[in-house]
Amino acid sequence: MESQRVTAWRCAVLTVSDLRTLETDESGPKVRALFAAAGHDVRHHALLPNDESRVRALVSEWLALGTLDVIVITGGTGLGSRDRTIEAVRPLFEKELPGFGELFRLLSYQEQVGTAAILSRATAGAARGTLVFSLPGSRAAVELAMTRIILAEAGHALREVRR
Repeated sequence: MESQRVTAWRCAVLTVSDLRTLETDESGPKVRALFAAAGHDVRHHALLPNDESRVRALVSEWLALGTLDVIVITGGTGLGSRDRTIEAVRPLFEKELPGFGELFRLLSYQEQVGTAAILSRATAGAARGTLVFSLPGSRAAVELAMTRIILAEAGHALREVRR
């Protein structure tokens, strides 16, 4: 992939939920709105149930396109038996970004949920020159991750991944 500075990102957004529909999902549209407000292009969005193989297949399909800079996934990052997003995407990572999850949990602890932040398995990694972020499904968590971390640092991370 190109090593030049990426200014307008090509993005995809996936909501993972057994309870939400496209009509009731608040997190996916929030991510899309924040990307759009920052001047980025959301090229794909979808909603899937908590199904590890389906989530991995769709993210793999998006990565194979070779046209995306950032993929954000909301939901399926908790401790419930159906929460399998991390297990679905972690094998796709060529490099994991542990600092993302660490910083997200710290900010969540400080600003939102206190010690319940330890229940989040939010993570991020790079695969095929694309950044993949897995966030909790709550609108507040999505807004925190997007505004305080992803929009602030993904451009720098993309330059590093593509060097």
